[in-house]
Amino acid sequence: MVSPEKQAALEARMTALGITEDDLVEKFVLGSGSGGQKINKTSSCVYLKHLPTSIEVKCQANRSREMNRFQAREELCDRIEGIRRDKAQARIDEVEKLRRQNRPLSRRSKQRSVAEKRKTSQKKSLRRRPGDAD
Repeated sequence: MVSPEKQAALEARMTALGITEDDLVEKFVLGSGSGGQKINKTSSCVYLKHLPTSIEVKCQANRSREMNRFQAREELCDRIEGIRRDKAQARIDEVEKLRRQNRPLSRRSKQRSVAEKRKTSQKKSLRRRPGDAD
Protein backbone atom coordinates (compact mmCIF):
# COMPACT_ATOMS: atom_id res chain seq x y z
CA MET A 1 0.00 0.00 0.00
CA VAL A 2 1.26 3.48 -0.88
CA SER A 3 1.33 6.03 1.93
CA PRO A 4 -0.76 9.20 1.48
CA GLU A 5 2.41 11.33 1.75
CA LYS A 6 4.06 9.51 -1.15
CA GLN A 7 0.85 9.70 -3.18
CA ALA A 8 0.59 13.46 -2.54
CA ALA A 9 4.26 13.96 -3.46
CA LEU A 10 3.74 12.05 -6.72
CA GLU A 11 0.64 14.10 -7.58
CA ALA A 12 2.57 17.32 -6.92
CA ARG A 13 5.42 16.09 -9.13
CA MET A 14 2.99 15.19 -11.93
CA THR A 15 1.32 18.60 -11.66
CA ALA A 16 4.71 20.34 -11.83
CA LEU A 17 5.53 18.39 -15.00
CA GLY A 18 2.13 19.17 -16.51
CA ILE A 19 0.91 15.57 -16.50
CA THR A 20 -2.81 15.14 -15.91
CA GLU A 21 -4.74 11.92 -15.49
CA ASP A 22 -6.66 12.81 -18.69
CA ASP A 23 -3.37 12.59 -20.64
CA LEU A 24 -2.79 9.01 -19.47
CA VAL A 25 -4.12 5.78 -20.91
CA GLU A 26 -4.00 3.14 -18.20
CA LYS A 27 -4.52 -0.56 -18.77
CA PHE A 28 -4.12 -3.55 -16.50
CA VAL A 29 -2.70 -6.52 -18.34
CA LEU A 30 -1.64 -10.02 -17.43
CA GLY A 31 1.90 -10.17 -16.19
CA SER A 32 4.66 -12.27 -17.66
CA GLY A 33 7.69 -14.07 -16.35
CA SER A 34 8.19 -16.09 -13.21
CA GLY A 35 5.53 -16.21 -10.51
CA GLY A 36 3.45 -19.16 -11.55
CA GLN A 37 -0.32 -19.34 -11.39
CA LYS A 38 -0.74 -16.09 -9.45
CA ILE A 39 1.01 -13.98 -12.08
CA ASN A 40 -0.79 -15.74 -14.93
CA LYS A 41 -4.30 -15.23 -13.51
CA THR A 42 -4.24 -11.65 -12.18
CA SER A 43 -3.96 -8.45 -14.20
CA SER A 44 -1.56 -6.69 -11.86
CA CYS A 45 0.81 -5.45 -14.58
CA VAL A 46 0.18 -1.75 -15.26
CA TYR A 47 0.55 -0.26 -18.75
CA LEU A 48 0.62 3.55 -18.95
CA LYS A 49 0.80 5.69 -22.07
CA HIS A 50 1.26 9.45 -21.92
CA LEU A 51 -0.63 10.70 -24.98
CA PRO A 52 1.14 14.07 -25.59
CA THR A 53 4.62 12.52 -25.61
CA SER A 54 3.72 8.93 -26.61
CA ILE A 55 5.87 7.57 -23.77
CA GLU A 56 4.85 4.07 -22.73
CA VAL A 57 5.59 2.54 -19.33
CA LYS A 58 4.91 -1.00 -18.21
CA CYS A 59 5.36 -1.91 -14.55
CA GLN A 60 5.16 -5.35 -13.00
CA ALA A 61 7.60 -4.94 -10.11
CA ASN A 62 5.16 -5.98 -7.38
CA ARG A 63 2.24 -8.34 -6.96
CA SER A 64 0.10 -5.40 -5.84
CA ARG A 65 -1.71 -3.50 -8.59
CA GLU A 66 -1.75 -0.33 -6.46
CA MET A 67 2.04 -0.37 -5.99
CA ASN A 68 2.54 -1.03 -9.70
CA ARG A 69 0.30 1.96 -10.56
CA PHE A 70 2.37 4.17 -8.26
CA GLN A 71 5.70 2.93 -9.63
CA ALA A 72 4.53 3.26 -13.25
CA ARG A 73 3.63 6.90 -12.66
CA GLU A 74 6.99 7.51 -10.97
CA GLU A 75 8.77 5.93 -13.95
CA LEU A 76 6.78 8.12 -16.34
CA CYS A 77 7.76 11.25 -14.38
CA ASP A 78 11.41 10.15 -14.40
CA ARG A 79 11.39 9.68 -18.17
CA ILE A 80 9.72 13.03 -18.88
CA GLU A 81 12.16 14.81 -16.54
CA GLY A 82 15.05 13.07 -18.29
CA ILE A 83 13.84 14.18 -21.71
CA ARG A 84 13.44 17.77 -20.55
CA ARG A 85 16.83 17.73 -18.85
CA ASP A 86 18.47 16.38 -22.02
CA LYS A 87 16.85 19.10 -24.15
CA ALA A 88 17.99 21.82 -21.75
CA GLN A 89 21.52 20.39 -21.68
CA ALA A 90 21.60 20.25 -25.49
CA ARG A 91 20.69 23.95 -25.64
CA ILE A 92 23.42 24.81 -23.13
CA ASP A 93 25.96 22.71 -25.05
CA GLU A 94 25.05 24.46 -28.32
CA VAL A 95 25.52 27.91 -26.75
CA GLU A 96 28.86 26.85 -25.26
CA LYS A 97 30.02 25.47 -28.61
CA LEU A 98 29.17 28.73 -30.39
CA ARG A 99 30.92 30.71 -27.65
CA ARG A 100 34.06 28.60 -28.06
CA GLN A 101 33.97 28.92 -31.85
CA ASN A 102 33.59 32.71 -31.78
CA ARG A 103 36.25 33.31 -29.14
CA PRO A 104 39.18 35.31 -30.56
CA LEU A 105 42.52 33.52 -30.81
CA SER A 106 45.25 34.33 -28.33
CA ARG A 107 48.28 36.28 -29.52
CA ARG A 108 50.47 33.18 -29.33
CA SER A 109 47.98 31.14 -31.39
CA LYS A 110 47.83 33.86 -34.03
CA GLN A 111 51.62 34.00 -34.23
CA ARG A 112 51.81 30.23 -34.58
CA SER A 113 49.13 30.25 -37.30
CA VAL A 114 50.84 33.04 -39.27
CA ALA A 115 54.20 31.28 -38.99
CA GLU A 116 52.64 28.06 -40.31
CA LYS A 117 51.08 29.98 -43.23
CA ARG A 118 54.41 31.60 -44.12
CA LYS A 119 56.13 28.23 -44.00
CA THR A 120 53.49 26.77 -46.36
CA SER A 121 53.82 29.78 -48.67
CA GLN A 122 57.59 29.36 -48.80
CA LYS A 123 57.19 25.66 -49.60
CA LYS A 124 54.79 26.46 -52.45
CA SER A 125 57.02 29.20 -53.84
CA LEU A 126 59.77 26.60 -54.27
CA ARG A 127 57.45 24.67 -56.61
CA ARG A 128 57.37 27.50 -59.16
CA ARG A 129 59.49 27.52 -62.28
CA PRO A 130 62.84 29.20 -61.81
CA GLY A 131 62.18 31.88 -64.44
CA ASP A 132 58.75 33.00 -63.09
CA ALA A 133 58.79 36.16 -61.01
CA ASP A 134 55.94 37.99 -59.32
